[in-house]
Amino acid sequence: MGRTPFEMNNMLSRRQMLSRCGTGFGGLALGSLLTQAGLLNPSPVLANSSSPLAPKMPHFAPKAKRVVHLFMNGGASHIDTFDPKPELSKRHGQPLPSPNLSTERPTGAALGSPFKFQKYGQSGIEVSELFKNTAESIDEMCIIRSMQADVPNHEPSLMLMNCGDARQVRPALGSWVVYGLGTENQNLPGFIVMCPNGYPIAETQNWQSGFLPGIYQGTYIDPKHTRIDQLIEHIENKSVTLDEQRSQLDLLMQLNRQHAGQRPNDSLLEGRIQSFELAYRMQIDATDAFDVEREPEYIREMYGKGVHARMLLQTRRLLERGVRFVQLWHGEGQPWDAHDDLEENHRRLAGQCDQAIGAFLKDLKARGMLEDTLIVWVGEFGRTPTVELPTPGANAGKQNGRDHNHYGFTAWLAGGGVKGGTVYGATDEFGFKAVENPVHVHDLHATILHLLGFDHEKFTYQFAGRDFRLTDVHGKVVREIVA
Repeated sequence: MGRTPFEMNNMLSRRQMLSRCGTGFGGLALGSLLTQAGLLNPSPVLANSSSPLAPKMPHFAPKAKRVVHLFMNGGASHIDTFDPKPELSKRHGQPLPSPNLSTERPTGAALGSPFKFQKYGQSGIEVSELFKNTAESIDEMCIIRSMQADVPNHEPSLMLMNCGDARQVRPALGSWVVYGLGTENQNLPGFIVMCPNGYPIAETQNWQSGFLPGIYQGTYIDPKHTRIDQLIEHIENKSVTLDEQRSQLDLLMQLNRQHAGQRPNDSLLEGRIQSFELAYRMQIDATDAFDVEREPEYIREMYGKGVHARMLLQTRRLLERGVRFVQLWHGEGQPWDAHDDLEENHRRLAGQCDQAIGAFLKDLKARGMLEDTLIVWVGEFGRTPTVELPTPGANAGKQNGRDHNHYGFTAWLAGGGVKGGTVYGATDEFGFKAVENPVHVHDLHATILHLLGFDHEKFTYQFAGRDFRLTDVHGKVVREIVA
């Protein structure tokens, strides 16, 4: 009797049978031996859960459970925000001693900050007038004034800050975090990215999952929209009911699992299967989470108006619902990239987000969420203390802006086990370069992972025969800023 096409497609060749059976038994034996030797330490997940997003335990007790990454796209000027340089202002318009540091474009004399600094909080840390609302929570914040990156160019510096490598395709920080911890709400993505008006430079590479399974990639949201069906594409299916969708997905899942059985270890296929399920479950929870009109009026007024206020209020609602990692991009393109008109540029941009950031910090603290939520504010680099000279096609011949500076810039962290009311590291008297306790981007990543309960040297993923990690072969935890 002849075999049906379905039976023939499901028959194993001799090689497939030996591969599956022999390798499987060997893997079981090897796993047992490694466990007995203490060399295999799988991350525990929720019992009876097959979801790759199920909550997992880190290496040790974490101080933070979730992360909010406030990304100042383009590179905010550290010497105009959180790193005051009075000597630079005294030398305004004068030549400075040559630091012998190469920049992307030629620069000239000293450019003093046009913004006033003042002390805030019991710690008395000085902050620019640009972030006076944020500075009201200065005693919850640790200001790192000695950040360093590798090069003065946007694309590689964006990749380094977001993915830990300036050149190679690597998973984003948020992807690593969700891979390691899972998420506490299976009906929402674990890693959400909000960037108004489209993608930034380098686009989705900034939140890619790289060689990690596709389910850990960031889910992009364009927060310029307010209607949920515009905010998240295809969030509603107007053709069929939820029950009918469930039946369709169950059939699709059965077919996909059969397909995946013939193609083991296909991460792209597995990611696609999981994405169908997540999209179905999001239809109810996402509609609720992004609807800020459900917030009391006084809360909405506290955050202020505009897209950035709405993003931060939505972020708080997402955190309350168990989302693990939210990245907020301040604007599109390189909005903080002030090669000219720095005063106008920075005043406008800070005005868009300062009130909302200040409200966000206070709101989390009032709700008891700040202590286990790690907030990171940073761009890809800082800016030079010297004025950028006229460059054709770059700054319209003006001399009132700053070039890129990766030798020294500022990041601040708040909540999540951070030692608040402290300043760590320093740049020189003009702000050219980190000269006290330099903190490389790899060190920042190692510290973030440490606060989340991970040993960054042991937190790895095997790909192409090698164990990879976010910090590659670099990085050290900055223990002085850990509470």
